[in-house]
Amino acid sequence: MKDEPLRVTMADPIRTEPIGDVDDASALSPEGLGFMCGIEVHQQLATGKLHSRQPGVLYDVTIDTVPKQWNRFQRRLRAARGEGGAIDVAARFESRRNRSFIYVQSPNSGLIELDEQPPLPHDNDAVEIALTVSALLNAKPVSLLQTMRKTVVDGSNTSGFQRTSLISVDGILETETGPVGIDVLCLEEDSARKLDTLTTSNGEQVIYNLDRLGLPLIEIATSPDVVSPEHAKETSMALGRCLRQTRRVRRGLGSIRQDLNVSLACGDRVEIKGCQDLSWIPRIIRLEMSRQLHFYRLANQLRKELSLPLLPPDRRSDDSGVETEVAKAVAAHLPLVLEDVSECFASCDSKMVRTGLEKGSLMIALPLTGLAGKIGSKSLDKEGAQMPRLGRELAGAAKLAGVKGVFHSDELPAYGIESEHVELVRKHLSLTSADGFILCLAPQWQAELALESVLARARKAWHRTAQEVRNVVVKKGAPEDGTTSPMRPLPGGARMYPETDVPVFSLTAERWQRTMDTLPMTDAERSERLSEYQVSDDQASQLLARELDDIYVEYVRDLPHKGWASVVLENDTADPELCSKVLTVKEEGHLTRESMNEIIEHFAGSTPTNQEIADYGEANGFKPADVGDLGAIIEGIVAERADFVKERGMGAMGPLMGVVMQAVGAADGKVVSALLRQAIQNLSE
Repeated sequence: MKDEPLRVTMADPIRTEPIGDVDDASALSPEGLGFMCGIEVHQQLATGKLHSRQPGVLYDVTIDTVPKQWNRFQRRLRAARGEGGAIDVAARFESRRNRSFIYVQSPNSGLIELDEQPPLPHDNDAVEIALTVSALLNAKPVSLLQTMRKTVVDGSNTSGFQRTSLISVDGILETETGPVGIDVLCLEEDSARKLDTLTTSNGEQVIYNLDRLGLPLIEIATSPDVVSPEHAKETSMALGRCLRQTRRVRRGLGSIRQDLNVSLACGDRVEIKGCQDLSWIPRIIRLEMSRQLHFYRLANQLRKELSLPLLPPDRRSDDSGVETEVAKAVAAHLPLVLEDVSECFASCDSKMVRTGLEKGSLMIALPLTGLAGKIGSKSLDKEGAQMPRLGRELAGAAKLAGVKGVFHSDELPAYGIESEHVELVRKHLSLTSADGFILCLAPQWQAELALESVLARARKAWHRTAQEVRNVVVKKGAPEDGTTSPMRPLPGGARMYPETDVPVFSLTAERWQRTMDTLPMTDAERSERLSEYQVSDDQASQLLARELDDIYVEYVRDLPHKGWASVVLENDTADPELCSKVLTVKEEGHLTRESMNEIIEHFAGSTPTNQEIADYGEANGFKPADVGDLGAIIEGIVAERADFVKERGMGAMGPLMGVVMQAVGAADGKVVSALLRQAIQNLSE
């Protein structure tokens, strides 16, 4: 039995008010603020699909380059009740967004991917890899593998759910900062890839490519043992190394994704998605700490103004009865009142407003009693990131309904909306100077849905940070500044129920023992193995980083160690057997070094003999010139330029090398360099 992993938990509830400046996120104290963090890693496996026998191929297509012959299918999804009879909160929210979905059928997607045929049992290779990672993390395998359905209503799964299977629990990951517990390791299907989103008069239409749907993912969820933002990055890197140790996971952008579960004592748990660049993790977390601190302080400011009980500095001290009464008071204070104020903008010169009204959209207003000056306007913190503000959260809530954004009173006049239009709206809504408002320009049904979402988020301003899923704001392929935007409510247990189409099967002790007996080499062992060969430190580092050391060792045989390393690194996607043959022929003197990569490319996909490779080299001018002839040519060139050589000495090597190579044609560069050096030295003596 292994030792129980360390579990980092908050001590007694925090009694004092949290300390720190919201505009200086880097200076916030994780320990002093009751920081808690866990990480979820999703890693694609280098196998076929999990529940169909389709190949795990990804097609590099965009919405503009999708082949015309690929079929398309249109669907609508609705939320289903979980095993307990309830509809999950996240699923219910997604189902209200009035979206339809188009699925592009890639060549590696069939009836199972279209949800027209029951799934097959698990891919055996994927199960083996999941068990191997479990063993590397000292996790305990479950005895029975039961596939579950996890409700997903954003359209990324044609079935409306994601199949996931628990593989192991209670592991531990060693990091330099300290051990991090592994709560669960699951094997699940990846989702479809979004190609585009179109706005129609009836709602959004989302287009997905089915090539990624069903690829096996290992999901690893840690315990909340991460003690700092920097430790989160360290933990993510350690998990990545553990997964790559199997040498059976996919590499490249998007093949591994990290989710961060972050909370402060004065806030609540938020799941942050989209953290692909590990270097950004500490910044993303610190900005979330700043955001939670800001909204805790705002909530108590708002409570004071309504003479409501203040939030304690630690959520564990909350009284559910008190919070229910506060919610009732806030609902009465901020009722759902939606007013069509389109007439207030009849004279508005804003192109955006004018175009929207001409297309039949309405300008709908939502009054926010007492919130003037608290919605906020854009400002930056000490490191240039946007400061947290209620207006950004309200806009994010509105965008989930499909609108591009909203206008709010704290930022107006702006965007072509003049003071006169603001005053007309205030008069129409009978607002005081203490009241704010939100405007949404969209078709009526969409504007009303967006403003209902805005109102729900505005009411939460009197409470702690809402439990929700947030996404890193990405622009031009990278995080904009490390801030996040809301995606959906945090899902609950109602989204899970058993999958009846995939048979349950036992993970036997014998199978687990086979896994334990065949664990992959560690990084240290691989490095030690490479040290037995005469390769440079840089070559060894690249062979390990690019996972080419197994190929190197298997085929090195009698080949020159450094030369073989260069060939492997330069032709990492080519057949290693072919590469070793070409190097062998070169070492026998039949090919120049410079011609090798071209010859490897020429014979790709075939199995030529050594003689066929040599014959091809000779027929195409790739056979090196005779050393004796080379020497005579080089000596002649040096003699012709004797004055230049005597003036420059060995500095003449560079200029003359090009002249010699042009004169001799096919020749080994190293041989030419050695002969030229000798000729220059002979003339100088």
